[in-house]
Amino acid sequence: MKFRLLIGLLISISATLSAQHKTENIIIVTLDGMRWQEVMKGVDTALMNSKQYTRDSEYVAQSFYAPAPEESRKKIFPFIWSAINNHGQIYGNRTYNNFVNITNPYQFSYPGYNEIFTGYPDKAVNSNDKVYNKNENVLEFINKQPGYQNKVAAFSTWGVFPYILNAPRSGIYVNSDVDTLKFKDDHLKLINDWQFLTTRPIGVRPDVITYFAAREYLKAYKPKVLYIAFDETDDFAHGGMYDQYLRSAYSQDRMIEDLWNTIQSMPQYKNKTTLIITCDHGRGDKVKSEWTSHGEKVADSNEIWLVALGPDTKPLGEVKEQGQLYQRQIATTLAALLGFNFKPAHEVMKPIESIYK
Repeated sequence: MKFRLLIGLLISISATLSAQHKTENIIIVTLDGMRWQEVMKGVDTALMNSKQYTRDSEYVAQSFYAPAPEESRKKIFPFIWSAINNHGQIYGNRTYNNFVNITNPYQFSYPGYNEIFTGYPDKAVNSNDKVYNKNENVLEFINKQPGYQNKVAAFSTWGVFPYILNAPRSGIYVNSDVDTLKFKDDHLKLINDWQFLTTRPIGVRPDVITYFAAREYLKAYKPKVLYIAFDETDDFAHGGMYDQYLRSAYSQDRMIEDLWNTIQSMPQYKNKTTLIITCDHGRGDKVKSEWTSHGEKVADSNEIWLVALGPDTKPLGEVKEQGQLYQRQIATTLAALLGFNFKPAHEVMKPIESIYK
């Protein structure tokens, strides 16, 4: 009798926890090399007024500047700053001693993306070369779980992601730069033609094509986990084009808003999807000429930020309490949002409970 009561109690607790946990899908978006300074404080006036870095300072001033940092940042990222108040949280405003840091020592792209998805700041991952990643990533882990097989996909502007995510081993679909999309529908074939025929001002396909390919894939194939990796912010920053860097950031925010509206219009995703937004590394700040660069020799390159929106994420808005989060916690957090415990062969950190509880 007691055994039956115990079983009934466990079933009841399990059902209650299941009912409370609403996330069934995850979408991750990264803005390559996007500084926390613009995300949290808006336009850097020293860079805006620099003839070296800003060709169209009048446009930047009119479009993105405001005396109050809180207003300027909303002009650059209008969706993010409106959405978090109702649906989520944003971390990394160092003005309030709220820190998000990378822990790999190299502080550039491949090591950063490795840290995001494997949860492991592997010192052996020390270049941007097209070398297949030996570390298990959380996307391939999820792809092996019941109900998630062949339901995980990644779209990236940068052509190294098939190696970062080890597409041959992981089995997830990775569309990178101008990989053929292999869509059968005529309207989706148009995107494939577009990416081959468009101009390539930064050497890779524009972020908007990466986005449209990912959005239409979402509509057609309905993955349960989707990753979109934008690239233009980092490329324009390396080129010393501050106005284009801000324009790309604004455009990426617009695409994220469109993505959010798209998932809220689809029954499979509406109120069942958590959106994570972050970046792979920071950039220089203290020496203004170093804002174009990053890496272990450039101060502040390990400073990043993190946004979470979703049905299991309390609408805390901007988190102003003193605290410390790490990039390597994102991998375990993604798994935890879906009710999984990511425990690969390498060492990982605990997930960020405030995002999924």
